[in-house]
Amino acid sequence: MIEFQNVSKRYPNGFEALKNINLKIEQGEFVAVIGLSGAGKSTLIRTINRMHDITEGTLTVDGTNVMELQGKQLRTFRRKIGMIFQSFNLITRTTVIKNVLTAFVPELPWWRALLGIFTKEEKIAALESLDKMGILDKAFVRADQLSGGQQQRVALARTLAQNPQIILADEPVASLDPITARQVMDDFLRINQDMNITVIINIHHVELALQYATRVVGIREGKIVYDGPASQVDQDILDSIYQGQKEEASA
Repeated sequence: MIEFQNVSKRYPNGFEALKNINLKIEQGEFVAVIGLSGAGKSTLIRTINRMHDITEGTLTVDGTNVMELQGKQLRTFRRKIGMIFQSFNLITRTTVIKNVLTAFVPELPWWRALLGIFTKEEKIAALESLDKMGILDKAFVRADQLSGGQQQRVALARTLAQNPQIILADEPVASLDPITARQVMDDFLRINQDMNITVIINIHHVELALQYATRVVGIREGKIVYDGPASQVDQDILDSIYQGQKEEASA
């Protein structure tokens, strides 16, 4: 379980991105975080794996106080939390399988990481992750030869190779066309349902959030203004989140 207790985040310039956040997310949930740009969506999900440190309050994951982790403990903790970005974060001039194998680098002896030496078991795990994402046939293709949707699937396969309990996704379909965006959202849903992996997505497209997530968290100016079932989100709730500004429904 992920639990925020009176969490705030203030940046060095004085901007308060999160204000007294209280939130619980159970294992296996599919949560969409929505709101205007600058509302605090990215900050919220990036505090979960300590990409951003909180300023006040307590943030725990499975009972572990995230802010107390240091060094090897923090690196081990991050292994169970996958992170997906809008920009895919692939090494585009190398093969797909080598991109997936980078999931194991943080745990390798320095000399193996330096030389790019992986065991047979690690290679099999990488291929299995690609197979789960339906792109095993692309294993030895250069990443820059893939479509945007395929590149995002490689990023997902790399994350699955970590065997994560949680996947955080920061605008994962923002750069994709509408059809490809739905295909990638289908992948997130399948991962969530088939593997019981908690999925938390910061997403710009309200239509996709309501279609795929079971729970929606709406943020405005650093505060949670809605937290409930996606099926209960109506226009009044959207107005409270977006202050009357209608979100674009398409890419």
